[in-house]
Amino acid sequence: MPLGVSDMPVDPSSPQARQTTRRTLRILLFCVSLIVALTFILSFQFLPSRINLQVGEVSPTDIRAPSRITYQSEIKTEEEKRRAEAAVEEIHDPADASIAREQINRVRQVFDYVDAVRHDVYADADTKAELIRAIPDVELPPTAVYDTINLDGESWNQVVSESLYVLDEGILRLEIRTDQVEEVENQVSTFISLALPEDQAALVEAWVSNFVVPNSFLNPEATGEARALAREAVEPVYVTLEEDEIILREGEVTTPLAWEALGKLGLRQPQIEWTDIIARILFTSLLVFVLALYLIYLHPTFWDSWQDMLLLGLLTVLAVLVAKLMIPGHVVLGYLFPLATVSMLLTALINAEIAIVVTAILSLMVGFIAGGSLEFVLYGFAGGVVSSLRLWRIERLNAFLWAGVYVALSNLSVVLIFRILEQDHDLLGTLQIAGGGVANAVLAVSLTLGGFFLLSNILHITTSLQLLELGRPTHPLLRELLVKAPGTYHHSLMVGNLAEQAAQAVGADALLARVAAYYHDIGKLLRPYFFAENQTDGVNPHERLDPETSAQIIISHVKDGLQLAKKHGLPQEIRDFIPQHHGTALSTFFYHEACQQSQSSEEIPEERYRYPGPRPRSREAAILMLADEVEAASRANRPGSVEEIEELVDGLIRNRIADDQLDESDLTLRDLQEVSATFVNVLQGIYHPRIKYPEQDQETKEEEAKLGDRTKRTGRSRVSGKGRSGTHKESGSGNSSSGGDGKTPQSGTPHH
Repeated sequence: MPLGVSDMPVDPSSPQARQTTRRTLRILLFCVSLIVALTFILSFQFLPSRINLQVGEVSPTDIRAPSRITYQSEIKTEEEKRRAEAAVEEIHDPADASIAREQINRVRQVFDYVDAVRHDVYADADTKAELIRAIPDVELPPTAVYDTINLDGESWNQVVSESLYVLDEGILRLEIRTDQVEEVENQVSTFISLALPEDQAALVEAWVSNFVVPNSFLNPEATGEARALAREAVEPVYVTLEEDEIILREGEVTTPLAWEALGKLGLRQPQIEWTDIIARILFTSLLVFVLALYLIYLHPTFWDSWQDMLLLGLLTVLAVLVAKLMIPGHVVLGYLFPLATVSMLLTALINAEIAIVVTAILSLMVGFIAGGSLEFVLYGFAGGVVSSLRLWRIERLNAFLWAGVYVALSNLSVVLIFRILEQDHDLLGTLQIAGGGVANAVLAVSLTLGGFFLLSNILHITTSLQLLELGRPTHPLLRELLVKAPGTYHHSLMVGNLAEQAAQAVGADALLARVAAYYHDIGKLLRPYFFAENQTDGVNPHERLDPETSAQIIISHVKDGLQLAKKHGLPQEIRDFIPQHHGTALSTFFYHEACQQSQSSEEIPEERYRYPGPRPRSREAAILMLADEVEAASRANRPGSVEEIEELVDGLIRNRIADDQLDESDLTLRDLQEVSATFVNVLQGIYHPRIKYPEQDQETKEEEAKLGDRTKRTGRSRVSGKGRSGTHKESGSGNSSSGGDGKTPQSGTPHH
């Protein structure tokens, strides 16, 4: 039968509304506090020993390098790039033939004009000289002008012919750049034929020099590309400073190179601007917002535990503070920063998934502190994630040691990757950093082991190792339970099996559910004979008591269990299951019996027959309540088919829903369906049909006969079912109704 809950509007005064309000306030307080703390750490300098010097200022004292460092010098690298860029000559286009053709055509036109002037019979020599000097872009010495006019026709033709030859076959076939025109003009005489008379050669040189023009021009695009390639080809320049090496002497002027070295060593006093603070606020707000959304949607119960909130916030702030102190200005020391410690502690004390997300966020902050170093981001993230994955389930202490090995291998891998990418051939420096990576793993494991036991005790956080220890059958309480209340002991084991399987199905803490089931009924140790599972002789002490007294005895095992749990030092997380697995349910059998025996018409107050609570406040506690109900009811009713098992399980769960016992547990309807299916699957394996051997028939009949006689002697009806489930079955009848308090078929004595 499918489960169902009626849709009801949420009452503002209801527990759900109050819980939502508490969560909202906790989330806001957590986020604001974390943003303020992280912004303060990232924005301000905590070490006062910083040097406030600018380029050009005089150093007041000798400044030495506190440790050996090899760093990439941006200044020297830029100098080398500029040098390589300057070494690239300007690139010019090849000589343009069209320019030569234009010049040859122009020369012919000019010479034709000059020839016409020479043959002008109406102009005198001075007029002709003025006409020649008026030719645009032609400058001739006065002697060359008059020689041109006075030269005979044959000689002039030789001058014209030689000029055209010199330009066409010589000058204009050269690659002439803008800055080379004057140089080529001075070389014109070398192109003139030696057979030409000196006066004609001088005249050719004078005319040809006027037609020398550039025909090859600068190509800025090609030049820029060549220079860019030259800059890119320059390898980064590394500078090594030895420990105690003097960077600046007293009285020296601070050079850009010295100023850069101070910054690489972390000795320079940073200048805090308001824009930097705003950027840091936005940065931390973004990361905290991502973390809060992740926890709200995927781990909403995180906000119900102030211990988990305090632990996560404390470790986050402490990690960022230590990173701020260790990384800036240090080389090897930065690689010792044990981010994996936070990852392992959060995995061991809270949750591996939360630990991985926090590791990612802290890795980004570490990279921010390291000046945007991708290496430090990957270094912290990889080490933290592998350690969290290795500690996903902690069953032995050596898991921490193996996690340390994983961290060491991860650190070495990251260091090697970036040394190869940077082509760092400083073998000694690489070995020092690699040693820092191994030491980081050792330090992380040591801090984790110490913090694991310290924080779990201070914050009262129940760890998986504690649960595994409590789950051992050698625990004094479990040994005492086995001896004094064997029925309760075996019942607890069965409940633990059911609860563990159901918790796994819905993603709850299966180990916690199983161990809590072992101790949920330890209160029965004080009066075990009042509970049916421990009555082996058939004597039922409730027959001599009134219903209210019997109910109070049954209910008191909750208070007795809490006292025993406190006496034996059980963790608070385990103690919470003792009252919550009953919730505020009604001891229905004794309540109905009291109503039947009452002679007055007054109603019997239910408060006297209800458990004190509280109702289950976690998924694990709710699962334990249902597993406890199902195990006792199935053992009493012994269903013979899958349909009977399903009807029994669904009926018990619906009763708990109707009684509002699961309202504070965060179990969804989908979870309840998974829990129901898991219970049915487990019980089906327990109550599967068995072959009845012939020789056992007679023994079975004798047992049934004895059982019938015992029932008659008790004088009470045979009741089956879990008292808190509200189901019982009268002997000889198949009808179920609300009532009963977990009496077994044998004695009618309350089971729980």
